[in-house]
Amino acid sequence: MPRACHILKQPFTSMKIRPSFIKALINLWPPFLGAGIRVKAIAHDWQHIEVRMRLGMTNRNYVGVHFGGSLYAMTDPFFMLMLINTLGKDYIVWDKAGNIDYIKPGKGVVKAVFSIDTAMLENIRKHTQSGEKHLPELSVDVCDEKGELVARVRKTLYIRKKLKV
Repeated sequence: MPRACHILKQPFTSMKIRPSFIKALINLWPPFLGAGIRVKAIAHDWQHIEVRMRLGMTNRNYVGVHFGGSLYAMTDPFFMLMLINTLGKDYIVWDKAGNIDYIKPGKGVVKAVFSIDTAMLENIRKHTQSGEKHLPELSVDVCDEKGELVARVRKTLYIRKKLKV
């Protein structure tokens, strides 16, 4: 099989992918493209991601503000992507649960900034070193152009270190 075909058949989690490539892919992904969701930045170390969403005809609800499903969608995959890429191929990372609290109507451009730090990564490694699962709860705020809180999203992730056989 040609090398290019072999690479395409591998899951992304088994390959080292540049953040700029993932940013380009996500920004072309139809659900995000249609909802006006744009990844503005992914740090080279995967510990920081900024996402924005403009208010438009495709993500506006009946009363003319951001549709709640789009607010949640703009936050959905990012903690999982960050942890997959920072922890590496020796870990299983899945989204387990999510919750969104709507604080005020979102108008104009809204933004979510995701961050994970070294202490969090060390804590995850400590809790999973023997192969047991760890269920950290992470949160991100969605804010408007004035910096005011529009929604708070909490994600529970399932993380486990793969056991060597």
